[in-house]
Amino acid sequence: MDEIRPSSGAGAHLGLASIFPPGLQAIYGQCRRLYPDQANPLQVTAIVKYWLGGPDPLDYISMYRNLGCPGQDVPEHWHYVSLGLSDLYGDNRVHEFTGQEGPSGFGFELTFRLKREAGETAPPTWPAELMQGLARYVFQSENTFCSGDHISWHSPLDNSESRIQHMLLTEDPQMQPVQTPFGHVSFLQIVGVCTEELQAAQQWNGQGILDLLREVHIAGGPWLITDMRRGETIFEIDPHLQERVDKGIETDGSNLSGVSAKCAWDDLSRPPEDEDDSRSICIGSQPRRLSDKDTEQIREALRKGLEINSKSVLPPISSQRHSHDRPQSRKDSLESESSAAIVPHELVRTRQLESVHLKFNQESGTLLPLCLRGRLLHGRHFTYKSINGDTAITFVSTGVEGAFATEEHPYAAHGPWLQILLTEEFVEQMLADVRDLSTREMSKLPKEYSWPDKKLKISVLPDTVFDSPLQ
Repeated sequence: MDEIRPSSGAGAHLGLASIFPPGLQAIYGQCRRLYPDQANPLQVTAIVKYWLGGPDPLDYISMYRNLGCPGQDVPEHWHYVSLGLSDLYGDNRVHEFTGQEGPSGFGFELTFRLKREAGETAPPTWPAELMQGLARYVFQSENTFCSGDHISWHSPLDNSESRIQHMLLTEDPQMQPVQTPFGHVSFLQIVGVCTEELQAAQQWNGQGILDLLREVHIAGGPWLITDMRRGETIFEIDPHLQERVDKGIETDGSNLSGVSAKCAWDDLSRPPEDEDDSRSICIGSQPRRLSDKDTEQIREALRKGLEINSKSVLPPISSQRHSHDRPQSRKDSLESESSAAIVPHELVRTRQLESVHLKFNQESGTLLPLCLRGRLLHGRHFTYKSINGDTAITFVSTGVEGAFATEEHPYAAHGPWLQILLTEEFVEQMLADVRDLSTREMSKLPKEYSWPDKKLKISVLPDTVFDSPLQ
């Protein structure tokens, strides 16, 4: 549980600076630069610190009153700054100290700008719990965030009836990166968005949508201030913006290279009782686990997908990263809950499959057009990583190097990881057949799509199918 209290005024009394941890003092200094007249801002603080066994990773969230910038038509708002994702102490109680040259802790802190309502005299505290939730994800998964990332939240950020139900991340427009004795720290601002804006970010890229939000005053403006009372998307405010998104997708494709999903796959070319079948659905047994090498390969594949390269590349099977390397960015980076493989890596062979059946829940199914149009038609790849185990499905185009699926054998599996290689002609055919998935208005499930000549079947199923232990 958190408590609200004025901060200790560390920034106001330089003679007391020595009693405050250096990492904390460095961030306080950045805040003092912006708010010299708010030496004692309200703070939400974890009663039991994370390093003492408490549930909340952020030691503090400071809350400031920002007067905005009338010259840029920036309204008055509340400014929230987290303390705890970076290394505040330097004594290994939370983060391993690795030197001044690299990132401090996870290398960033979160900020949030919330439009101040008329008559408000104190900042709402719900953003602090939102930031704690994001911090818990980072600590538990060790996946970090970067500017342009999107976060699917599927609920109003303030638990109201608001349309603002998801988030994008960007650099804070005022908080400059700081160098601390324990490494460098940047500041990533949370930006609340509507579902339609999140979908546009998925189909194109987060930075493009952030730029559009900056152009629309009531949707964020130049400082990307979140207004929980906003009732219209940027596409309803200015319908011409959808044309810019469509043109961007056609020109750039999508930067989203993979998602965590409810998905499964079946090898239809083998009987269910075949014990050697490493397919994703294992009735009466636990799904097989990916080895460290395979897990790192899929993670690296997703990371590669974030880069704008002339040719998309999958790393070879033998590639291996050091275990202490942390994914550089992305809510959707892959992280296996158990790195130990049930089947030793050396004994898992790559198998060519004759026929496959892919299964997705509705939310995952609606991303298929994005996968096909925004990724494969641009010579890239896209991965669905199951949230229920180590199952993974990677779609690859003929321009992707390093894939173990080939044009001669387009369906190939390495343990529970399935790769599907699709030619451009087949992608165009599939896009025409699954275009109804783009509407997100599927009222009747299941939905079946089948290409008998390609020996491929796709089912979009209710969530309950994937929640069942037998799938």
